[in-house]
Amino acid sequence: MPLRVLILGANGFIGSSLTRAILTQKDWEVFGMDIGDHKLEDSLGHPRFKFVEGDITINREWIEYHVKKCDVVIPLVAIANPIQYVKDPLRVFELDFEANLEIVRRCAKYKKRVIFPSTSEVYGMSTDEKLDEATTSLVYGPIERQRWIYACSKQLLDRVIYAYGVRDGLDYTLFRPFNWIGPKLDDVMEPKEGSSRLFTQFISNVIFKKPLQLVDGGKQSRSFTFIGDGVDALLRIIENQDGCASRQIFNIGNPRNDVSVANLAKMIVTAFRDYPDYAEHVAAAKTVVVPSGTYFGKYYQDIQRRVPAIAHAKKQLGWAPKVNLKRAIKLTLDYHLAHKDYRLE
Repeated sequence: MPLRVLILGANGFIGSSLTRAILTQKDWEVFGMDIGDHKLEDSLGHPRFKFVEGDITINREWIEYHVKKCDVVIPLVAIANPIQYVKDPLRVFELDFEANLEIVRRCAKYKKRVIFPSTSEVYGMSTDEKLDEATTSLVYGPIERQRWIYACSKQLLDRVIYAYGVRDGLDYTLFRPFNWIGPKLDDVMEPKEGSSRLFTQFISNVIFKKPLQLVDGGKQSRSFTFIGDGVDALLRIIENQDGCASRQIFNIGNPRNDVSVANLAKMIVTAFRDYPDYAEHVAAAKTVVVPSGTYFGKYYQDIQRRVPAIAHAKKQLGWAPKVNLKRAIKLTLDYHLAHKDYRLE
């Protein structure tokens, strides 16, 4: 019998791409919920996809029924934009921790497998050269640096899920995305600064001929991962061949795509040169340095480097990332500027 997969937050960046991949590559059924459906246009109407518009904090009976009905539950609803951690930390805690805790408890109650999105941010300011799921310490700043409420919320749920696994035998997988990027990450046609995450913010800045703002000079580096590589890992986790992903924690990232924020800005501007309609935008593109306190506010604190160790995912899942950063940028711009479909390669 085909797997039945419940995706909460199906209209998000990960949820919409994962839904599409399941429907095109597997024979599984997908049940989805989100507060909108604009990223699901290529999946709505599919006979194996049942979608309902709803809110996980309100539609509790629907969620409980479908947790009981499905084999795998993937709760993807979360606020994952650093500027929101600083501006509205309580909302981040209420949604990312409290609302998701209810879902985890239902999975434990009905003995359903849960695949939970942790985050690379749980490693905080660790100075390890590569961040390892089993050995790296999780290091955060002082309480007044409210940026860390997101990482703390995710880390605590990681620990709760792990504890349910030990005490009640809950079958789970925790996956930690390292800066996943690609089409549908955010709305690149939104001109407001801070409305998007770093990658899409830079694309939006070029489109609207606004300066690309390098927070504290853009010396920080990140390991960017194309959404197709991330979804490939998730399909393997859901399939869970021979229990390879059960009660495991996986970094899902691409250490070869480690690049400074300043160099990312240069790569994005260069990539725009392949789109003649945006020649004037490329000519107008410039970078400016802005202090983090000005851009994010006084409660922010940054991480200088974030490179994943991925040996565990390679060994357990037989997975490795394939898409380099230059191609990831091109696939994203093709989608948003040239209106070409993208492959989850």
